[in-house]
Amino acid sequence: MTPLPRLMVAPNGARLTPRDHPALPVTLDRILADAAACHAAGADGLHLHLRDADGGHLLDAGAYREALTALRGAVPALRVQITTEAAGRYDPAHQRRVALDGGACAVSVSVREVTADGTDGIAAFYHECAARGIAVQHILYDRADADALSALLPVMPATQVLFVLGRHAPGQRADPADLTPFLDWMAGADAVPDWAACAFGRAETACLVRAHAHGGKLRVGFENARHHADGTVARSNADRVAAVRAAAGI
Repeated sequence: MTPLPRLMVAPNGARLTPRDHPALPVTLDRILADAAACHAAGADGLHLHLRDADGGHLLDAGAYREALTALRGAVPALRVQITTEAAGRYDPAHQRRVALDGGACAVSVSVREVTADGTDGIAAFYHECAARGIAVQHILYDRADADALSALLPVMPATQVLFVLGRHAPGQRADPADLTPFLDWMAGADAVPDWAACAFGRAETACLVRAHAHGGKLRVGFENARHHADGTVARSNADRVAAVRAAAGI
């Protein structure tokens, strides 16, 4: 399986709009421009969310294939991962279909979302992804998700994970200490996944620096945070990529 990118940018997410930051890219043209700028700043991967005509979160295989073709033309060296996030709009069966048919070589899948309808068909899903050369990164929001992943590990050809520190909700911002339960899980489960971390809120930089120090890869961008370590608002996603590269010494 192709390893995770060292530094992936998540430029928009499922919920935010340009009202949250004027440089947040929503349209495909803006995403393409942002991707090129972030790659120039040092990102080697992009976590892709698309929007519908009304700006809502969109999981559509055809739209993904169109966007991936455009991104390969604009920034061919940038590895693109598509999201399957439900955001309250899609069921697990739809998420799995989009993962398989969206045309991407890399997808992210929330363990709690993709198994919300049970685990009966999950082995077939993972093996089909492997057969098609699709790398699945499993999104883990807490230790319970990590333990659930451990129960699924025997059916997985390989394991890539993202540890999510903090949440979108006010009052649930990340702290570097939030990484500890995940580090403990890896040690206790004798798991050695290809892992990365992301972090919500103003401590994003500090959290990612700690993750890098423990051997993790990083995901940065406006989906999770829009402030630098000193509290100033970043000008752009590329600005955050450059700042985190410098802070982590990448």
